[in-house]
Amino acid sequence: MSREIIAILRGVTPGEILPIAQAIRAAGIDKIEVPLNSPNAFDSIEKLAVAYGKEALVGAGTVLTAKDVQRVQNVGGAMVVSPDCNVEVITKTKALGMQSYPGVLTPTEAFMALQAGADGLKFFPASLMGPLGLKAMLAVLPIGTKTYAVGGLGPNNFVDWFAAGVTGFGIGTAIYKPGDGADMVAKRAAAIVVAYDAG
Repeated sequence: MSREIIAILRGVTPGEILPIAQAIRAAGIDKIEVPLNSPNAFDSIEKLAVAYGKEALVGAGTVLTAKDVQRVQNVGGAMVVSPDCNVEVITKTKALGMQSYPGVLTPTEAFMALQAGADGLKFFPASLMGPLGLKAMLAVLPIGTKTYAVGGLGPNNFVDWFAAGVTGFGIGTAIYKPGDGADMVAKRAAAIVVAYDAG
């Protein structure tokens, strides 16, 4: 099964990306994001795309410009995630045939993102909105809109977000912190999958 979990590897380096990605894939997570404010992020994305591009959705996070969208595609990325709702970034992403997940927090941003062609909405920081905020937003969003809670999420609070109607999650420090080895990531990823599947 394809779980709606995006592993966010902020701070990962090209030298460690593959064993960490392997641990994440082995746990059953098939969406992996390298934020562009990580060291040599495009090198890491390229390695990911070569190794896992056929079996996983790999790409970049913290994408702020259309120029960076092009660079992500140039190295083989297929997903663009942003902390903000930048219509230029969304339209460029879709023009290049990639998946677009912009960050939103208000109804205005959410509808703007959808009208620009976003594949899903990244509610960030989700800790500010809370499950009740998402539930209220879903009452007005188009049925079937994919929603991802990002920021302060972990296995201990999945159930509350599922009850509110969330599609999935973007998981950062609960799955990887700079310096973590593949063994630690594997344990965290396994716990995340167990909690997700139970939700």
